[in-house]
Amino acid sequence: MKTKLTISLLTVSLGLTACHSSPANSTSGSDSSANAPMDTTSYPAVETQKANTNYKPAFAGQTRIQGAKTTTPYDGKVIAEGLKSPWGITTMPDGRLLISEKEGDFRIATAAGELSEPIKGLPQVNSSGQGGLLGVRLDPNFESNRMVYWVFSDDTAAGTLTAVAKGKLSADEKSIEGAKVIYQATPAHKGNLHYGGRIIFDKHGNIIVSTGERSDLVTRPLAQDLNAALGKILRITTDGKPAQGNPFLGKSNALPEILSYGHRNPQGLALHPETGDLWETEFGPRGGDELNRIESGKNYGWPTITYGIEYKGDKVGEGIQQKDGLEQPVYYWDPVLSPSGITFYTGQNILEWKNNLFICGLSSMHIARIILKDNKVVGEERLLGNEGQRFRDITQGQDGALYAITDLGKLYKIDKK
Repeated sequence: MKTKLTISLLTVSLGLTACHSSPANSTSGSDSSANAPMDTTSYPAVETQKANTNYKPAFAGQTRIQGAKTTTPYDGKVIAEGLKSPWGITTMPDGRLLISEKEGDFRIATAAGELSEPIKGLPQVNSSGQGGLLGVRLDPNFESNRMVYWVFSDDTAAGTLTAVAKGKLSADEKSIEGAKVIYQATPAHKGNLHYGGRIIFDKHGNIIVSTGERSDLVTRPLAQDLNAALGKILRITTDGKPAQGNPFLGKSNALPEILSYGHRNPQGLALHPETGDLWETEFGPRGGDELNRIESGKNYGWPTITYGIEYKGDKVGEGIQQKDGLEQPVYYWDPVLSPSGITFYTGQNILEWKNNLFICGLSSMHIARIILKDNKVVGEERLLGNEGQRFRDITQGQDGALYAITDLGKLYKIDKK
């Protein structure tokens, strides 16, 4: 549905904040010369399986782009095991990593893979289904205020909902002090799917958070409802209030915290290191996983348009993929990637990865490297596909390496040999 509201469609330009050990297992990259130029035209598309549909892309390069191959030798090593269903990971100023575990605890890991004891003091989470302790980020001023922000599935009398909380990491790093819920994405729903759950900071110190539409047919239309916080990208202050500059501030019949809408279950948020643009990944149904560049006030179409079908094989709604007033994904996958956490690479260790987007794949069991040019995908590579892991979230460390967590509790370090 095309909104009748008059809104600013300026591109979001919001700068991201920074953000028991086991023997290392290794998956190696190419043995080619590290100085060889990267050529995205020399390799076939990485996806060779049959698509779920015969839907046609809206433009060339929107899906099944040509492949790419990293020429710099690299390793993907397991540096820690024993995490309990880790869900979110973020880099600390001293180079350690703060990790959320789905059941409700934080852990701290060193870059060498040493794990802390669980950090206590968080509100109770509902960890059934896809719920639990989800995304996590540190305050931009963490070194002085030690504040941590996170997303979790919160229980209420009306059902569960996606909530945002904050608290202070104690000096001894054993607990979160003064934990407080600052935002709840209403309405609540008696279900345990599609919470969204990622969180990042913009350059103004505001919070960007993703919410799912809670999966069920009764809640699915709320992704298009500007009076509901489900199926949205939201932008709030550290006190949970709508942020200045949001497109629906002062508008009637719309929540002022909404930045964009028409999303299914977004679990990836990252800001481009040069343009500042907000990029998002979200789960499609059977087919139709999406990569979107988020612009303020725009409608990303779910469930009106999609490149996927229902799990049982029926079309979604009218079975259309394009409609005036609804945004097209920059890229989509069919079959699905099941995209979770994402990050842009800004390190110096592997120069050919500069500004590439790395996407954690769950059902696909690999990390997708996406090469962008002029806001289009020009190459795709699959990393760590032989590990047999559901990759849940990824971050870049202070050392320039990538660190990824998996549903089976492993922490990987991905870096130049």
